[in-house]
Amino acid sequence: MLEAGPSARTLPWDWYPGAIPENVVVDDHAFVETTFSFHLYRSEAPVGVRYGPGSATYLGTMFDVGPRGQVTLGECALVHGARFICDTSIAIGDFALISWNTVFMDSYRVPRDTDLRRTVVQEAARRADRFLSHEQEAAAIRVERNVWVGFEACVLPGVTIGEGSIVGARSVVFDDVPPFTVVAGNPARVIRSLTQGARRDAR
Repeated sequence: MLEAGPSARTLPWDWYPGAIPENVVVDDHAFVETTFSFHLYRSEAPVGVRYGPGSATYLGTMFDVGPRGQVTLGECALVHGARFICDTSIAIGDFALISWNTVFMDSYRVPRDTDLRRTVVQEAARRADRFLSHEQEAAAIRVERNVWVGFEACVLPGVTIGEGSIVGARSVVFDDVPPFTVVAGNPARVIRSLTQGARRDAR
């Protein structure tokens, strides 16, 4: 719930003296633990982040969202300390569980060429904001409903994680994950498919 009046878009319980940006839409039944989650937020989109009903972000969650980035949290999605590096679109589905220190990155933000990468990093070091400004092609990430992503996993650009799937802790997901599948490892690979009973429970 957001404060009304002169301190509009602040959180009464917040330890950080910030405010929720104007283009962040928070459902009345959603929860934001701290406005520090928007410390790196730069989205200029009409809606840069949208919290669905019952969704929640807890301490450690960081929206590192570029000017054109958009992040969507579905109904009752729970995010416990993930980092969203977003330059186009990251969508988290309904009832998803996202563990701590998970990274979703729809863009690498630095060139693969070593000489060009060095130049980009040196230029960023000279600027006050230190943000990398090199134009990189971004590819949307989609996490479908009832997905569980384990702690310290990394989901790379262009990945879709299918409904009801589980991503093991510290996995690096570089390719799409089929629905109702368990993946783990670096790179993440299929461990097994979920049983029909587990599929019914996920719905």
